[in-house]
Amino acid sequence: MHALRLHTVPIAMVPLEARLLLCSTPAGFPSPAADDLDEPIDLGQWLIEHPAASYVMRVDGCSMTGAGIGDGDLIVVNRAKKARAGHIVVALVHGDRTLKRLKRAGDRLWLIAEAEGYEAIIVDENVEIWGVVVGLARRY
Repeated sequence: MHALRLHTVPIAMVPLEARLLLCSTPAGFPSPAADDLDEPIDLGQWLIEHPAASYVMRVDGCSMTGAGIGDGDLIVVNRAKKARAGHIVVALVHGDRTLKRLKRAGDRLWLIAEAEGYEAIIVDENVEIWGVVVGLARRY
């Protein structure tokens, strides 16, 4: 099980604005597009819906690479959002944090890694679903 380092999101965040280009960017074939600039977008406000219940965490480990979450990525975790099967969650297992997908099998919930070599963890009295991942940030 790999730990996550926890960083709180300050309530009075310094706004980080970037200009928003109102056009989609194809990930397939190039396409001509009109470059329509809109008002700046505050990335903190866009990523964080509930600042008082949200945290930014740095991922330390590779158990979720199949979900596109890698070692060193930053995730936004919302503690106000109700966790449902299919969500990626931060959970406390015997007091240790882990990042996994919440899955239902029959009448049981499981924490499932999205990389090979990690065992499934049954959600029982030793597991607390701490928050739901609602955003991801990565530098290239």
